[in-house]
Amino acid sequence: MKKFLIFIFLLIAVVVGGYFLSPEYLKTAIKYQTPDIDDYKIFENRTIKAGNYIPWKITNDYNKKEFSKITDEKILAFDPVAFLIVQNGKIKFEKYWQGYNENSLSNSFSMAKSIISLLVGIAIDEGHIKNVDQKIGDFIPEFAVKPNNELTIKDLLTMSSGLNWDEAYSNPFSVTTEAYYGSDLFALIKDLKVIEEPGVLWEYLSGNTQILAFILKKATGMDVSDYASEKLWKPLGAKNDALWCLDKTDGMEKAYCCFNSNVRDFARIGQLVLNGGMFDEVEIISKKYIDEVTKPAINLTGNKGRLVDFYGYQFWIVQYKGYDIPFARGILGQYIFIIPDKNAVVVRLGHKRSDKRTFHSEIPDDVYLYLDAAMEILD
Repeated sequence: MKKFLIFIFLLIAVVVGGYFLSPEYLKTAIKYQTPDIDDYKIFENRTIKAGNYIPWKITNDYNKKEFSKITDEKILAFDPVAFLIVQNGKIKFEKYWQGYNENSLSNSFSMAKSIISLLVGIAIDEGHIKNVDQKIGDFIPEFAVKPNNELTIKDLLTMSSGLNWDEAYSNPFSVTTEAYYGSDLFALIKDLKVIEEPGVLWEYLSGNTQILAFILKKATGMDVSDYASEKLWKPLGAKNDALWCLDKTDGMEKAYCCFNSNVRDFARIGQLVLNGGMFDEVEIISKKYIDEVTKPAINLTGNKGRLVDFYGYQFWIVQYKGYDIPFARGILGQYIFIIPDKNAVVVRLGHKRSDKRTFHSEIPDDVYLYLDAAMEILD
């Protein structure tokens, strides 16, 4: 018995000692365990300031239609907090759960990747970046030498960089976990190396988007949040300020994730894409760039040799009942769907996403659920 107690004591000592010797990011990861839509409360943030508010118009039949009972039950299974439908530029339907409302903040998670893509387009339109074929090494010296010197902005936008970033969400020691909970994003990206020929194979890597953010900062001379405020958030007439989580106080935006806003203001992003770069009769991004954003990168090869018919410039694309629908998505079921054939935008926010891929190897099953739900409401 005595030997057993000594063993237990030593085991506890090893575990406790290991914890205190662990990197700070790992301690933070252990403390919070899993990402959540309210994580802006645990990180440092930079404000994306709103400007002159442009209110949404409301349809005459606002909230007159409801989801069928079976659809509502399916939606509830994924722990939703908000669902919004805009058609013909007017809010047609919205529903909230768990005390959330039109002003409640939610983490975008990887929907932020789509926002970064739009900011890149604006930077190209303004001449800060020559074009999508410009070399990354023009902005980040660490990428001006072999094997990284041929890497282009387009390779990052289309997730075909060939970089050795480990996109592992459940591994506490992965670079993705350290990026989320750590405090030095540049240290994580500066030593990345190209291990596959760029522009050939599609592989979803959050590091690609983070590099784009460093390029934006260098090219524009502005923090990403400030650039987003001036060139996107204010022109979109957002009602509320947004928050972008940082790696540390006055640090760098976690650009691949962590843009925090509300469902109505997120819908403005979708409306901008739906309108070909226009909002409230003002051009914010060129239609030429928007067309590329929403066009599948079919020149690339995906997982298991699949044709990349599902991804453009940091936007996903799903074929649904004859419609081609671009969308932004986050890991816990954050979605902005753009449905040109219905002149509609659909936004869903919540805590869970489907783990199943029944219809497409890269598209979660709940995507089809929310599109089915929207079709019950749309004209």
